[in-house]
Amino acid sequence: MIGKTRLKKASRIVIKIGSELLVSAGTGKVNINWLESLAQDIALLRARGQEVILVSSGAIALGRKYLGLSSRRLQLQEEQASAAAGMVRLTHAYQDALGSYNLTLAQVLLTLDDSENRRRYINARNTLETLLRLEAVPLINENDTVATDEIRFGDNDRLAARVAVMITADILIILSHVDGLYSSDPNQNPDALHIAEIKGKITEKTRKMASNSVSFSGSGGMHTKLEAAHISLESGTQMVIGNGTESNPITRIEKGARCTWFIPNANPRSARKKWIAGFLNPSGTLIVDSGALAALEKGRSLLPAGVISVKGEFQRGDAVIIASFDKQEVARGLVAYSSKDVCKIVGRKTSEIESILGYRRRGEIVHRDDLALS
Repeated sequence: MIGKTRLKKASRIVIKIGSELLVSAGTGKVNINWLESLAQDIALLRARGQEVILVSSGAIALGRKYLGLSSRRLQLQEEQASAAAGMVRLTHAYQDALGSYNLTLAQVLLTLDDSENRRRYINARNTLETLLRLEAVPLINENDTVATDEIRFGDNDRLAARVAVMITADILIILSHVDGLYSSDPNQNPDALHIAEIKGKITEKTRKMASNSVSFSGSGGMHTKLEAAHISLESGTQMVIGNGTESNPITRIEKGARCTWFIPNANPRSARKKWIAGFLNPSGTLIVDSGALAALEKGRSLLPAGVISVKGEFQRGDAVIIASFDKQEVARGLVAYSSKDVCKIVGRKTSEIESILGYRRRGEIVHRDDLALS
């Protein structure tokens, strides 16, 4: 089965859970049985050696019940208050469910600025990478308690796509009350055709298929899911929209349940390297020796010992040109240290970084995952 093959091949998977799945509209409480079945699916993925990141809605829907707020549309400050009350209960519910499988949960709250501001983007990415390396399952939500109208994502579909891009995920799974994209709204048109696969990009024709309907507890409809698909496809990440209303939704997708797959033309790593090579304006240049050039050609990272000199001023996370001693550009990459700090560790061993700078962020000046050869 296509779904099973694609999911089994993925090393890193982001799963987005909609409010309508996690929180009962009738009681305003967590659907414990459903969450436990999701935890079972996640445990299966982790047992296969796959990394899992969760992006969950539900804090506002859960918190409003405990604060006694009615079913009317909430004002921004009421949403923020509901998020504060709901996130505590949401996190505990996830921890209880995952804990039964000896999985460690780690909560991460993000805002739009975290995905657009270069330094905060790098910080968030490094935190998530570290959590995954430590075999934790990050639980991510928009930081609704401090977000404002101007900076909010407005929905967790696009937040999930931004996270998938940030950590170069292989697949983004969006679970909601729908089983994919249709040619028109199936609630209004019984003859609407289910679309099993979209390849390459989101076209205007595809966008016209989207319904703008919004569920009671959620903030996004099919329109926001297509925006998430657009972000994913542009970055080389596969995305699937699946019906999560039944138990064990991930296993059901693997077994061939109806869903819509969005398949990019490139994989996440090649798309990221293309972005680094062609779409970022470099802020400086690192001149490297022949030994470093040979290492780069073999797919290795750039270490301090291989750098001869530094030109220009740049900050951590900026794009830089990597050039040979005769000034020929050989690569571009995202630098892990500022120009001021790189100048201090030029030609030095990795083991000396901490004693020279007073701290050590990482051993590489440019990691191989953040580097694209020219």
